[in-house]
Amino acid sequence: MQKQVLGRGLQGLVPSIANKNNAGESVITIPLNKIKPNKFQPRRKFNEEKLKELAESIETHGLVQPILVSQSIAPGEYEIVAGERRWRASKLAGKTDIKAIVKQGADDVFKMDMALIENIQREDLNPIEEALAFKRLLEEFNHTHEEIAQKISKNRSVITNSLRLLHLPQEIQDLLAEGKISSGHGRMLASIEDEAVLMDTVNRILNDKLPVRAVEKLVKDMKSSKKPAAKPEIELTNFAEELQRKFGTKVRITGTSKKGKIEIHYFSLDDLNRISGQLKK
Repeated sequence: MQKQVLGRGLQGLVPSIANKNNAGESVITIPLNKIKPNKFQPRRKFNEEKLKELAESIETHGLVQPILVSQSIAPGEYEIVAGERRWRASKLAGKTDIKAIVKQGADDVFKMDMALIENIQREDLNPIEEALAFKRLLEEFNHTHEEIAQKISKNRSVITNSLRLLHLPQEIQDLLAEGKISSGHGRMLASIEDEAVLMDTVNRILNDKLPVRAVEKLVKDMKSSKKPAAKPEIELTNFAEELQRKFGTKVRITGTSKKGKIEIHYFSLDDLNRISGQLKK
């Protein structure tokens, strides 16, 4: 049931200001200094200019929508579940308190889910922040690719492609985080195995301002110049797809119906342990 609610987005959980929401949780006023940021916040940097604009709006019109918080272990203190931008902007606007809905029974999984969903819905995360958030859901909370995809209402391939960006060299990850190359560029670059070719392609993207389609053609031309692999038999293709659904990760089968090999991809030690557990069933 929780997945379905999260899949509908924040609107189902953070309503407009009212005396009570559908869950019977009251909107209360809390001092800003009694609220702490969400420790699962995937966003590393907040755009200062946009925060100033939001602060000016709050100063002029007030807070249109309350933030969502949960009670902290410390008495009288709270932790943000969703709405950190509004909390930061309210402080910037010189406010001393803020309207908030106290979410009852918000565990760590719920806080992580909501922080990720809020940022993705507002497109506030850069590609690396997004990939690291997915990685954390996989490793710390044992989510599958399919479960994450359902939570953010995207295809499972989006999760897999995003995680592939974390296999790129750190300097390329930094370029993605800084917005100097796009996630589309990153997906194409992640398919280049030769490091020298990879860095040469990055330099061409930066120097020649190559669009994603141009990089896609470069990668396609590189692959077509190599010796073509034998066309996989339809039975092997179907079997690979079945294994991908079972393990929730990329599976590759090469060879023929008589002889070949199976490659099961994993993206962390926890992911490997999860797959290993499924193999033992």
